[in-house]
Amino acid sequence: MGARREVVSAVTERYRLAKRAEKGQILDELCATTDWHRKHAVRALRRRETVGPGEVEATRKRRRRYGATIKDALTALREASDRVCGKRLKVMITTLLPALERHGRLQLGQADRDCVLSISPATIDRLLVDVKVAASGGRRRRAGFDSAIRREVPIRTFNDWHSAPPGFCEVDMVAHGGTSVAGSFIQTLTMVDVATGWTECLPLVTREGSLVVEAINHAQSLFPWLLRGLDFDNDSAFMNDVVVP
Repeated sequence: MGARREVVSAVTERYRLAKRAEKGQILDELCATTDWHRKHAVRALRRRETVGPGEVEATRKRRRRYGATIKDALTALREASDRVCGKRLKVMITTLLPALERHGRLQLGQADRDCVLSISPATIDRLLVDVKVAASGGRRRRAGFDSAIRREVPIRTFNDWHSAPPGFCEVDMVAHGGTSVAGSFIQTLTMVDVATGWTECLPLVTREGSLVVEAINHAQSLFPWLLRGLDFDNDSAFMNDVVVP
């Protein structure tokens, strides 16, 4: 990078005084020397023209578009959506935002409101990384093996249920840690039969795959029919090689 700057500095004055045809030749030489695109070379020369001898070229800083107000609004929207991912939250913002404003939970200026409505799912996830880590007790999701398991498990949404027979259950974990999820505390494994609404709640002393399997096996003796299938979210208590061998 230093060598390129020296080259630009050396030809800037010649480029400024040159005629149109000569400028084209100078640009060709500069592009051949630096491997720059022609437009980038022109911009580099013009920047140097505005910097006098002995002056330091100002570093262009990218303006931060999303401040604390946007992040706080997204955090409130995420909580209202039951902490869904950025891709799902993006779709829900147009419904949730007016509701939160109507009930006095959010008060945004027009510029911030437009920003929240136009934000992308990827930016939502990026801005809320530390919020998600704090909500999980400071633990980041482990990539690699868990991701491979997630790819193996088929995805089914509420639109995919069509007159399911008894035996297919929605499964979820309820944490009894109050306002904090740090440490170990009692969990409740809740199993709801989709067809009948029959519900069984089984306590677990901790979030562990082997205990989940044990609780499911015990639940089979409580349901009056055979368990045919279990649907759960991407909780690590379910997405592991014990529950999903």
